[in-house]
Amino acid sequence: MEFPAWFRQIIQKRLDKVSSKVTYHPDLEQIRKEEEQAFQALFAGVDLKQSPGFSEWEDRHNLMLAMMNEKLYLRGMQDGIQLAVALLSPSIWQDEEEPLDR
Repeated sequence: MEFPAWFRQIIQKRLDKVSSKVTYHPDLEQIRKEEEQAFQALFAGVDLKQSPGFSEWEDRHNLMLAMMNEKLYLRGMQDGIQLAVALLSPSIWQDEEEPLDR
């Protein structure tokens, strides 16, 4: 089943908005700062791949990405549930004055 272009555009705009909010979410601010500090420390060493700084940055970077993905997933679940409820709501498909048993 292909969704109409207008529907895909609405979903894409919502995804862009949620992604932007998650990227700069306050819960991630401290992790983002730590990740950036660890990344900056990478350039102080000579052998980046062998330095403990690289491993620390990589760990923090992966943690930050995992937390962002978790927030995106949860927001997507909430949006999906809201969309399903809205689509399945009888008021959308019937006039409010019309009885349900007709």
